[in-house]
Parts: sequence; C-alpha cells; structure tokens
Amino acid sequence: MRHFIFLCVIFSSMAFATKDVPKPKIIQLADNVYQHISYKEIGSLGMVGASGLVVIDGVNAHIIDTPWTIRDTKKLVAWIASKDLTLKSAVVTHFHKDASGGLSFLNSLKIETYATPLTNKLLDSKQREKSNNEIQSNEYELLTDKIEVFYPGAGHSHDNIVVWLPEEKILFGGCFVKSINSKGLGYTGHASVKDWPISIQNVINKYPNVDKVVPGHGEIGDISLLRHTAQLAVGNKGP
Repeated sequence: MRHFIFLCVIFSSMAFATKDVPKPKIIQLADNVYQHISYKEIGSLGMVGASGLVVIDGVNAHIIDTPWTIRDTKKLVAWIASKDLTLKSAVVTHFHKDASGGLSFLNSLKIETYATPLTNKLLDSKQREKSNNEIQSNEYELLTDKIEVFYPGAGHSHDNIVVWLPEEKILFGGCFVKSINSKGLGYTGHASVKDWPISIQNVINKYPNVDKVVPGHGEIGDISLLRHTAQLAVGNKGP
C-alpha cells in the first residue's frame, strides 16, 4: 500500500509539472511568416519562452530555430504537415538549446539542417548532434530573395547569426537581440559583451529598413530593439 501511495505521488507530481508547461504557440506575423514560441522551466528564471519562425514558400516550409525540446519540435513539424506543407529546411542561429534543441529530430527526418561551422563545433563540444549542412560564409541565401543568413560578429554567443526576410522586412535576431523590456543582457556565459555593440551596428548598417525585429525571448519590436541591445551591452548590466 505504501508503494502504491508513493507511486501515486510521483505520477501526480509529474502530471502537475507537465501541466504547468504552457503549450507551444504559433502566431502569424505576415502572409507567409509565423512565429513559434515554446517554453521550458529554467531554474530561478522560471518558465522561459523562446521564439523561432516558420517561413512558407509555396508548398514548402522552412524553420528558423527549433523549439526548446524534441517534443515541441515534433508538434511544430506536425503543425506544418497539417497545413499540407513540406518541411524543406531548418536553420539554427546558435548552439544553445533554445535555438537547436530539436535539431536531432529534424536530422532523423532527413530534413536539410543548417548551422555555421562554429555552431557545429560548439554543438559537438557539448556532445550534441550537429546540422547536416554548414553555412561557410558570413552572408548566405538559404532561399533566393526570401531567406538570408548573416553573421554580424560575436554577441550573445560567438556563433550567433541573424536571419533576414527581405520580402516582409522581418529580422529574426534570436538571442542576439534583447526585447525592449529587457533590463540586462541575460545569460552571458558564452557572450562577447565587448563585441556585441559593434556586431549590432553591423546589423543596423546592413538592414536599415527593417520593419519587425523578432528577439529570441520577449515581445517583437522594430529597429529600436537593436539599439536597446547595444545600449545594454555598452552598460554591461549582465542578467
């Protein structure tokens, strides 16, 4: 009887923990662009939402950053399939799990996955699965005139890249860009804070006509998010 009660407590706790994690969200940003948001409990930070994109081109779809987990990546892939779309590729903007947590699942589906050589090196150092394609230059068109990848320099991490959607004038900044409500830089364990403002300026110089900026965490904004991030880095306020 004691064992039965003990097991009931364990399963109840597991169910409660699962219930507490919000379901992934998908929000339409433009005719062919969707934001996906997944959640994970991160220590003292509590529940943290992480954003990525789904870009649609005809009957094909492309993922920019995976959800936190394989479980939520499976849900995102299922949503894409429910729209009668074919998932063609995925790009991860840096090696942290809020950008690449579902990479191994996508590889198992034989999806074309992309990361920089440095991102793959860092993934390998963590004994995590790498992308099956590498972006060899600082500027790369994943999809001609539709999806452009740019390495601006180190910031949140040494391998962070941004993704530009020229038709919609949407910049996916990922964790390289902070939301306007951020009071500090967040986790800086793999950052280059001194290079961050310069790298931000490189993005501003390259994409001066940006309409929307999507940060890795928090609310979408405009080019002011880039300037805000640079100011935080100059002030080096940390978490």
